[in-house]
Amino acid sequence: MTFGEKIRNAREDLDLSQREVAAAIPMNQSNYSKIERDTQEPSITQLRAICRILHLDPRNLLDLTDLFDERADDAALLTELLNVIERHKGAH
Repeated sequence: MTFGEKIRNAREDLDLSQREVAAAIPMNQSNYSKIERDTQEPSITQLRAICRILHLDPRNLLDLTDLFDERADDAALLTELLNVIERHKGAH
């Protein structure tokens, strides 16, 4: 699912019109429509407003969840390695 499709689906789930969301951002409806059609990218300020209005998690919207999951896996591996090193130090 594309960025714009995720936004459109969230808006429709909340029974909001493009005009209502655009007014709340604020931006004109035509430019908001372009965001939903993936022909224009929002500014960071607009992106924050879209996430707030539509109750979207920006990590999911931007497909960053895998990145955060990998970092959590890396952190767990690092913790495990540090524990092994500490146990090894204590054994000597």
